[in-house]
Amino acid sequence: FRHEGMTTMTSFLKFVALISAFTTTNGERPIFFRNKAFSAAFNAAPLTLSWGRDYDHNRAIKTRPNRGISTSASSLASSSSFRSPPLGRQICTYKTVTIRPSGMNAGDAPRQAVSVEDLTPEIKSFLSQSGMKQGVIHVISRHTTTAITINERESRLARDIEEFFLKICPPDERSSTPKKVSGVRYLHNDIDQRPDGEEEAERCRENGWNIDDADELQKWRDQEPINAHSHLISMMLGSSECIPVVDGEMVIGQWQSVLLVDLDGPRTRSVGLQMMGFG
Repeated sequence: FRHEGMTTMTSFLKFVALISAFTTTNGERPIFFRNKAFSAAFNAAPLTLSWGRDYDHNRAIKTRPNRGISTSASSLASSSSFRSPPLGRQICTYKTVTIRPSGMNAGDAPRQAVSVEDLTPEIKSFLSQSGMKQGVIHVISRHTTTAITINERESRLARDIEEFFLKICPPDERSSTPKKVSGVRYLHNDIDQRPDGEEEAERCRENGWNIDDADELQKWRDQEPINAHSHLISMMLGSSECIPVVDGEMVIGQWQSVLLVDLDGPRTRSVGLQMMGFG
């Protein structure tokens, strides 16, 4: 827009008002004109609309935009670095990866420990097998007490992660972890009052527990961990990540890794990987 004594935004609003004036069909004044502040701005100065003089219809790019209009779009469209690479065959494939924690020995029972596992080698291997060159990788945890995040894989940082989040969400005083805190209790950990309602009872049945039988109900309660804090930390960290793939490589930083954070382990876990893109 060319304008005299007006801001670019005012010019834009006048242009919208003009369009509105021509398209109103109910006999009322367009809504812009019913606003006193807008009417004053509209009448403040004359408006001249003009597009660039040279227009290449084949490229659909304004080659000589007027002053006041950003040239960034034109610059990007004509820049060689903005061109997309040629795309090959379409790829959409999924894999479930089993993760055995590095600190877990055969036969170990979960002890509500926090551990960090590096998923990056598994993802790179799957990416290589898929043949995908351009696209995106979706990584999702398949558990309610684990999380997926992107950060540095470093052993002392892993201990910092545990200490930091356990200060925010300390374990219940009834839990089995040595880091439990006296006086801390969560409703989720009132196992003797669960399932709470028919909807939750049905969810237990769908997962193979015949809780209508008193003995089976007690078995279900006995195996339920006191782990509300693990659920809450998982919600804070998030359960999935999306990583771009360019020229067959994940677009992550030099020190970045895709991490699985187990908040109620160590135990064997599973992660879903999906590749979507082009080979």
